[in-house]
Amino acid sequence: MFSRITGIGSFLPGQPVSNDDLAKRGIETSDEWIVSRTGIRSRHLAAPDETASDLALEASRRALAAAGLDAADLDLIVVATSTPDFIFPSTACLLQSKLGNRGATAFDVQAVCSGFVYGLTIAEKFIRSGSHRRALVVGAEVFSRILDWSDRGTCVLFGDGAGAVILEASDKPGILATALHADGAHHGILSVPGSICGGKVIGDPFLRMDGQAVFKFAVRVLAEVADECCAAAGIAPSEIDWLIPHQANIRILEATAKRIRMPMDKVVVSVDRHGNTSAASVPLALDEAVRDGRIRAGQKVMLEGVGGGFTWGAVLLEL
Repeated sequence: MFSRITGIGSFLPGQPVSNDDLAKRGIETSDEWIVSRTGIRSRHLAAPDETASDLALEASRRALAAAGLDAADLDLIVVATSTPDFIFPSTACLLQSKLGNRGATAFDVQAVCSGFVYGLTIAEKFIRSGSHRRALVVGAEVFSRILDWSDRGTCVLFGDGAGAVILEASDKPGILATALHADGAHHGILSVPGSICGGKVIGDPFLRMDGQAVFKFAVRVLAEVADECCAAAGIAPSEIDWLIPHQANIRILEATAKRIRMPMDKVVVSVDRHGNTSAASVPLALDEAVRDGRIRAGQKVMLEGVGGGFTWGAVLLEL
């Protein structure tokens, strides 16, 4: 028993918000400052009444349509998010209700920017075990809710969005290899170090990041996990047709590609228009590259994620 991706969808809320738009909102920044450091030119921000499950719903409907399935056909729903609608119930259960599905296994995965890669790997294990046959895996985020808009070092980096895939049982391999890792010793370099107790916020409720430490860690582990996944599949990195790393900033993408000797024309880049959408970034980029014809059936694609925790992982697949 194997598993293959049979449908992909994505959704971005509202209109693009440019760097100049952020400057007009009173943030001490400029287009030149942001682009030169991150490659980001715009991002999408959810409306105050839009939640992670709302974005996930639209992406899921598009993925189901691409796969030619109805929501009732699903027996597994996995949502990767760090910005859930509620403490509980899970965003996956809320999405299940909005889709009109009843009875499917549904749960959230919290691995921050590695969340989609974690979720896809988990769903693949469910299908390979024979217990489930059709899974919806979603990365959905409203990171704008946890940003300190007075901190230009972080608030300009992130955006909101959702991406989804349908993973189905198959007698032909689609997911060729996976690898997941975590090291909690690095939790302090990227976190939201706050919580709720007695109805009050305890600690800091905003995203905080040591940018240089994150950069060094991310580039190293993304290169290592790509090599690990290739070794598990028995292929050389040169045999990868497309690399889709987590879309954090262009410098991380370029440095990762260089370390695994991958030319940038084989790297899917969407961070310039989406910003860092955390768990949504990889499926958003995947959907875009499939829909515009860059990624075609039979090609090998490496998906990579790295995020707070610290977590990281990769999925090598063939569409």
